[in-house]
Amino acid sequence: MATGKRVTAAVLLIGDEVLSGRTQDRNLNQIARFLAPLGINVMECRVVPDETDVIVDALNTLRAGHDYVFTTGGIGPTHDDITADAVAAAFGVGIDVRADALAIIEDWYAKTQTPVTESRKRMARIPDGASLIVNPVTGAPGFQTGNVFTLAGVPSIVAGMLNDIDHRLEGGAVTKSRSVKGDNLREGDVAEALGVLAKEFPEVSIGSYPYFLEVKAGEIKRGTHLVARATDTDQLDQVIERIAAMVEAVGITPRIDPVD
Repeated sequence: MATGKRVTAAVLLIGDEVLSGRTQDRNLNQIARFLAPLGINVMECRVVPDETDVIVDALNTLRAGHDYVFTTGGIGPTHDDITADAVAAAFGVGIDVRADALAIIEDWYAKTQTPVTESRKRMARIPDGASLIVNPVTGAPGFQTGNVFTLAGVPSIVAGMLNDIDHRLEGGAVTKSRSVKGDNLREGDVAEALGVLAKEFPEVSIGSYPYFLEVKAGEIKRGTHLVARATDTDQLDQVIERIAAMVEAVGITPRIDPVD
C-alpha cells in the first residue's frame, strides 16, 4: 500500500567475488528499479566481504537508518555462505535447519533426482522468526527478518525472489523523473544557473551528466543531460521549464523528455 511519506531502502551486496571484480553486480540496479514504482527509493548501497563481523555491523547500521534493507549473496551451500548466520547474529536470534525450508529443498531436488547432501541442507538454515521468500528459480528460499530481506546473489534468482516481496512493502510517494538534453552543451555553461535553481527548489533533485558519443569514426558528439527528480509533479514541471530556458539562453536547442 502506497502512502505519501518518504520511504527509503538500502542494498547490502555481500561477497568477496564482487569486491575483487570477478563478478559484476547487477542486483543493485534491478532492486532499485523494482522499488521505484512502489515509492521506495534506494538511498544507500554497501559492498562487504564474506566476513561475519563486517556484515553484522553494516546490516545493523543500514536497518536502523532505512525502512527496508535488501541483502544479496551468501546463502548458498558452501562454507563461505555465511549471510544467514550474520543476519541471525545482527538480530540476536538463533539459527538452524528449518523443517519448512528443508521440505522445499527436498521436493525441489527430488524432481531432478539430485541427492540432498549436508551441504545443500545448509540452504535450509533460517534465522528464528524469519519468514521465507519463495525462490521459483532454484528452490532454496530467501527469508525476511524484520525489515531485512535476504536474497541470493545470482541476478536471475533475485529477480524471481522479488516477486514474493512487493506485497510485504509499504510504499511512499513515487519519485518522478524528467530530463533536458542539450547537444554541444557543456556543464559549465549552466552550472551557476543550476545552482541557483537547486536552492530555489530544494525538494527537487537536479543532476548534470555530460555525455560523449562516437557518431562516426573519430568524430565525437558531446552534450549534457540535465535530470530532475521529485515527488511533486508541479514543482518538477516548473524546474524542467526553467532548465529548458537556461539551455536556450546559451544558444542550444533543448530536448525535453518526456515532452509535455
